[in-house]
Order: sequence, then structure tokens, then C-alpha cells
Amino acid sequence: MRVAVLCGGSSFERAVSLRSGAAVEHALRALGHEAVLVDTGPGMSGALSSGDFDCAFIALHGTGGEDGSAQQVLELLGIPYTGSRPWPCEIAHDKVRAKRSLMAAGMFTPPFVALSAIAINEFGAGDVLPETIAELGLPVIVKPVHGGSSLGVRIARDAHELPRALVSALSWDTHVIVEQYIRGRELSVAVIGTDDPRCLPPVRILPRHADHFDFDSRYSTGQTDFACPPTDISGDELAEVTRAALAAHEALDLSGWSRVDLILDEHGTPWVLECNTVPGMTETSLVPRAAIAAGMNSADLVAELLADAVQQAREE
Repeated sequence: MRVAVLCGGSSFERAVSLRSGAAVEHALRALGHEAVLVDTGPGMSGALSSGDFDCAFIALHGTGGEDGSAQQVLELLGIPYTGSRPWPCEIAHDKVRAKRSLMAAGMFTPPFVALSAIAINEFGAGDVLPETIAELGLPVIVKPVHGGSSLGVRIARDAHELPRALVSALSWDTHVIVEQYIRGRELSVAVIGTDDPRCLPPVRILPRHADHFDFDSRYSTGQTDFACPPTDISGDELAEVTRAALAAHEALDLSGWSRVDLILDEHGTPWVLECNTVPGMTETSLVPRAAIAAGMNSADLVAELLADAVQQAREE
């Protein structure tokens, strides 16, 4: 097959996306496919329409790839593509909408409040935040509503740290959430497949120096220890984590693949933090680690995702 690998783009996650795209290109070539890297931008639709592509592998992280925009173009062109359809991507990309969908499905996700830059900078929302903090409890974690790779995410352990955390998040997005910080074991679960989705072994995340899985911990070799499968969760807890990941994937109507990030608290309850519709494929990314633990290599994973993309297109 002739496969377009969509990557790069203009989001803050461009550099990571290029690394994912290169890894996917390598795997596709190992499988005998003709892989063409497409650095997305204004000319993407023209490049795709004239490229005689049989399929597209989306390795485009952040805005453009995870919000459903690239998927909309591929739908218009009738090119099969990996991962979820445009509308579920749009919901999952927005942490507020995603969390509300998870809550509506009866799932545990940390309590939060959502704020815009206008509410904070022009309408004085910061003046009443102490009341919110009292309700959520300390510490809280502040995140941009859109985007991934932990960019702009900070923990505020007291009221004095909150303004700096808000400034950090607002430097990446015009909307932020202030979320209750759930203490526990940090896990990431890859869900693979559309018609009969399954979970790969969870990855236990243990940052060596940071207090959460921040950007440096994600993409700098040696900054984080990983256990896959985890050695510090019981069989019953593993079952709960798997159930929660599949339920989150279903609640957001995702397909193809996703990565569900969770915290397993001291009582063994999994709290879903977010769902990523275009997981990383770099040498330090979590889904390739889980695939290895499941007895797959990167080429096996890419082959399955490509087959799923073709099957999804046939069924639509």
C-alpha cells in the first residue's frame, strides 16, 4: 500500500509528532509498504489528493491531528485513516467536554473547574478561586484544556502557587482547568481495535525527578522509570484498570486506538484523567512499550492499526 504519514504540523507538539512520524515511516517500510511523510499545513489537501494514497496513518499530535481537523480532510477525500472519527476526536481533545462525557457515563474522573483567560484576566475569576480551592482541596493540578505531552501542566500545593500554575497553563491555551489532584499510581493503558477493542498491558509511570509525568519526563531518556506490566497492582486492580480504560474508550466513541491515562488511588479505584486519540510512537512513548509487553513490535502495531483503518473505511 501507498501510505501517507501525517505528522509535524504547527502545534506545540510538532517536534514530538515528527519523531512519531519517522518511527511510523520506518515500521511501514519494514512491512513492505510505500510510506510518504506529509508535513501537514495549508497544502495538505492538495498533497493528499494528488498522491494516490491507499491509506493515511495519522501521527499528528495536538491541534490539527487530535481535534478532528485532519480527519475531516481525509473524510472529504475518501482516504481511509487510522484512529477515531472527527467528532470523537474533537470531544476527546477538549478536556472539559471529555470529562463531562466520562462523568455522564458514570466514570470516576477528578473534580474540576474550567476557566478562560478572559474570565481570569478581565472578569476577576482569580479573586474567587480560594473558594474553589477549598471545595476541591489542595493540592490541585492546573492544565490547558487542549493539547497534550503535559505541556503547561503544573501542580499547586498551596494558594500561593496557583497564580504561577495558571500563568503556565494559559501560556499554552486560552482555556484551563483546575483539577483535584488524585494521589496514587499513575498508569497508561493502550486500547487497540474498533470492532472488538482490547487493552494492551498497562504501563506504570514512575518519574525519577518530577512530581508528575511532565514533558521532560515523557521525552528525555532516563527521566522516568516504566514497568510494563506493572508489578505493584493486584489482579483485581488490573481488572478494574482494564475495565475503566475500555469504558472510557467507549464513552468517548473512540475507534482504532487510544491511550487512556489513569490514576489508581489507594483504594484501588481508577480515576480517568484523559484519553489521547493520537498516541505517540517515539522511542520513549508509552504505547510502543505496551505493545512490546504484549509480544508485538512497532511493525506489528502499525500493521494492525493500518488494517483497522481499512476495515473502518469498508464499514462506513
